[in-house]
Amino acid sequence: MYDIETSLDNQILARMDNRPTVIFTEALEPRIIEAACYLPRFARPVLLAGEDEVKDVIHRELKHVDPTRVEFTLAESAFCDPTQRSDLLEEFARSCTELPQSLNRTRDLDEALALVKTPTRFGVMAVRQGHADMVVGGILHEPKDFFRPMLRLLAKQEVACEAGVIVLPDSHPDDIFPHNILVVGDVGVNATMTPEALANCAVGTCAVARDLFPEDVLPVINGAIVSYSNKGSDEGPSPELVRKATALVPEILAERISRGERYSSIHIEGEVKISVALSRRSAHLYRRGQENSFVGGTNVLIVPNLDTGNLLFHLYATRYPEARKFSVMFGLRFQGVDLAMDSTAEDAALAVKASILRLHRFGHWRRTPKDTFFRRYRILAVNPGSTSTKIAVFEGDLPRFTSEIQHAADELEPYEGKRIVEQYPLRKRVILDELAKHGLGPDDLDAVSGRGGLLRPIPHGTYRVGDVMYEELMSGGGVDHASNLGALIARELVEDTGKPAFIVDPVVVDEVPVRAKITGMKALRRKVISHALNQIATARRYAEEHETFYRYLNLIVCHMGGGITIGAHAKGRYIDVNNGLDGEGPFSPQRSGSEPTGDLIRLCFSGEYTLAELLKLNKGRGGLIDLLGTADFREVEQRMEAGDQEARDVYEAMVYQICKNITALVPAFDGEKVDQVLLTGGLARSRMLTDDITAGIKALGCGVTIYPGENEMHALMKGALRVLSGREQAKEYGDRS
Repeated sequence: MYDIETSLDNQILARMDNRPTVIFTEALEPRIIEAACYLPRFARPVLLAGEDEVKDVIHRELKHVDPTRVEFTLAESAFCDPTQRSDLLEEFARSCTELPQSLNRTRDLDEALALVKTPTRFGVMAVRQGHADMVVGGILHEPKDFFRPMLRLLAKQEVACEAGVIVLPDSHPDDIFPHNILVVGDVGVNATMTPEALANCAVGTCAVARDLFPEDVLPVINGAIVSYSNKGSDEGPSPELVRKATALVPEILAERISRGERYSSIHIEGEVKISVALSRRSAHLYRRGQENSFVGGTNVLIVPNLDTGNLLFHLYATRYPEARKFSVMFGLRFQGVDLAMDSTAEDAALAVKASILRLHRFGHWRRTPKDTFFRRYRILAVNPGSTSTKIAVFEGDLPRFTSEIQHAADELEPYEGKRIVEQYPLRKRVILDELAKHGLGPDDLDAVSGRGGLLRPIPHGTYRVGDVMYEELMSGGGVDHASNLGALIARELVEDTGKPAFIVDPVVVDEVPVRAKITGMKALRRKVISHALNQIATARRYAEEHETFYRYLNLIVCHMGGGITIGAHAKGRYIDVNNGLDGEGPFSPQRSGSEPTGDLIRLCFSGEYTLAELLKLNKGRGGLIDLLGTADFREVEQRMEAGDQEARDVYEAMVYQICKNITALVPAFDGEKVDQVLLTGGLARSRMLTDDITAGIKALGCGVTIYPGENEMHALMKGALRVLSGREQAKEYGDRS
């Protein structure tokens, strides 16, 4: 059977950069809760019930659902008891009394208030008023109680229709519908058809099919407006309706094609006997002597009355109970999902995903108009470099703007020979200037999240920039590095506002046990300095994409940039990683990596190099720079393609060392299975490199996921957002005791 779920998932992920807010009106129905458990990756669920009530239903009815999936869904959802939201009830009731005459059901405020207290009306009005993007209902309610009010209040065009989508199992004859996919319209809206309505339903139903099924699956959408007459073979009101509708189709279809070239693959024929639409044999016999007649291969049936559409949809659904079946609204701008009362949890999830896909395909939606249920905190991320400062302002998890502020040499000249932290007044000023260009100031922010500096070793997490951290960075006791400015700038920006300043997962994150630090020399202990921000952010991203939590996974993350760090992440703890700052581990574009100890000692005392030269060879001029004279990995690939054997030897050695260091972390997990290896950083953009590493660690027995590049600003925002939204407690950087 065609895997419609995977197809919808992949198509949504290919287009999605944000998740719509989806409101579930029947939140205590087990099928709805189970459906919601398969949606947090694609939507922000709002369940119209109290959280404890929902948990009680889960405890009683959903023991078969993976507890981790349930836990993740609850963490990603908002809960709302309509009777407790007097602010929204008043808004909705007043809006109801002010509706146009054609939509209005009452002008009495008390009567309107009683109406909107019901979850179904509350959910519909929440979407109409911009508090949510999509409302889901119907699994427990008659059409007059949910479907008709939804249609009346959310319709965006004069003619709407409902397309019933059925993916039939392999037991159905496979020579009738391509891939056993059938779409039927109209199955729910138009009790009375006019030629105009039928023509719009025909184009709308075919448009739904085109939106949902990729062209490599259904190259052509073949729609048939069915009748008991075939091409003029009979008379009557129904055939006449179909003939008039068919004549209107070309103009309506042309308008649809103007909105998207993909719709040019739609082919619609009218007045087709249903046997002709369903049987190639019948098509062959009925088409004799007729030019341009329907030739079979139908995948969309458009019917001239609601009874027939409803009958066809439910006939197939009951005849093939294992079929995937759901309906999709056309004409509501993706704002409503109507569920049949006999829907399964899987049917419900598919219906929501189908509407989400269409929402993204049209490209008009960016975010929920209002942040009532999921607050969009405004967060400034600050990432200082030696000669530049990167900033980004996020609203929720979407960027409002990003900027990289370059600091000219004459600006930095007064600070030459001084500690870099003395630059923070300059950096603060230019950031304030940049914010002002976008109409923002510190009072407009909910938090500032700065890049963490070279502090003392600490566990991973989001830390408040308190007095101890501030004084330690200013005192000059540690290593002087541009990242030290992050916490100072963050604190200074919000000092007079009462808003929090944070750092997130600085390079000194250290959760490594003693056993991994002891070396064979008593005087030496392994230190932990790594790309912790990107390492942990990548691990969290993988967990979120698989609808689980960082604390439940065993992951190996390989960050590959100018330096390479490879970390073991065991059930939410960062338990081993090579010291990327000092070049430990595999060699990289700029770092020498771990060297043979004896030879290195002899080299140190050979007199060939000074201390400064050796340190530079270890970090800054080592690795690919020393071996091949370049740190540009693209140049290395080009040299290999040109037949440079030296470049190939070095490349293969680098791949081997990366693979060896990845597999060397297996003992860190104490015999537990590694769930996944994640490859990230700038070098992960090389398909050749990631393919060869994937092949080299195949014996690990787990998959490899690739996240090219690193998004430090996004990681800083996510750390602050977890605290602001109450998902995580901010940590305090304590004193030496």
